[in-house]
Amino acid sequence: MNGKTAFMFPGQGAQYVGMGAQMAELYPQVREALRQADAYLGEPLSHLCFHGPEDQLRLTVNTQPAILAVSVALLRLVSEVCAADYVVGHSLGEYAALVAAEALDFGDALKTVRLRGQLMESAVPANTGGMAAIIGLDAEIVAKLCSQAAQYGVVEIATLNGSKQIVIAGSIDAVNAAAALAKEAGARAVRLLNVSGPFHSSLLRGAGEKLGAALSRISMHRARIPVVCNTLATPQTDPDVLRRALIDQVSSTVRWEECIENMWQAGVHTFIEIGPGKVLAGLVSRMYKDALVFSIDTPPTWDKFIAWLRGNGVI
Repeated sequence: MNGKTAFMFPGQGAQYVGMGAQMAELYPQVREALRQADAYLGEPLSHLCFHGPEDQLRLTVNTQPAILAVSVALLRLVSEVCAADYVVGHSLGEYAALVAAEALDFGDALKTVRLRGQLMESAVPANTGGMAAIIGLDAEIVAKLCSQAAQYGVVEIATLNGSKQIVIAGSIDAVNAAAALAKEAGARAVRLLNVSGPFHSSLLRGAGEKLGAALSRISMHRARIPVVCNTLATPQTDPDVLRRALIDQVSSTVRWEECIENMWQAGVHTFIEIGPGKVLAGLVSRMYKDALVFSIDTPPTWDKFIAWLRGNGVI
């Protein structure tokens, strides 16, 4: 491999109808993990992943456990041929990272993200909160625009994704005002996101504390692999720190760019995205042209990864 290796796990928005279906058909490890997810939740989650309908899969309470289940199912396969020096997940993906690090049991993770989805969705009244993606402006400029728009309500930086890709979240009027200011400031693109709430903003602090009450009742173990937490952007193994990071994450900025930068500085030059989609792989590739990046989601992407491992004498 190229330097050290990190496993990355996607967050909400990566879902699509059919995710995991082909891999489950071909590989018993994937199939068994998804069967376990169905059993843990007492419902046919895998059927929703494979067949939809899309409007049901898009509901936060379904999306979060569905992405987690597919990510962990694919992890089972990847772990047989490759090990990670660090794990990291984008927002929801941090739960898959904790499962990969053996800090959180799969069943506990599924039940917790189902609750997380419920709490996040009900944290603010419908249609009063929102999010927008801003591309092409520095974080300092976006922060100033949020301050200017704060007269209309809460609006804050929700995610710092790298390559000047920033998401803001808050009260819908304030988000709209900040988005308009971003266009005036010369943003390359500004897009309101189709989400059910102002995720990763202070408006969800109450949801985070309610989640904390649930997290206090489940076992967290010392991570076997360092987990680079969204809120801290540094590798952690202590279960109390990891639990607190999950609580804070609900209402805090996802510092994705810093997470990747800190791993790069620590010698991680191979990044493997495990789960639906390839958003994270794209973000890393834009940040570091010299990075070796894989995205494992479907049979062709898995075959490409295996071919690389064989071609380079890793397996």
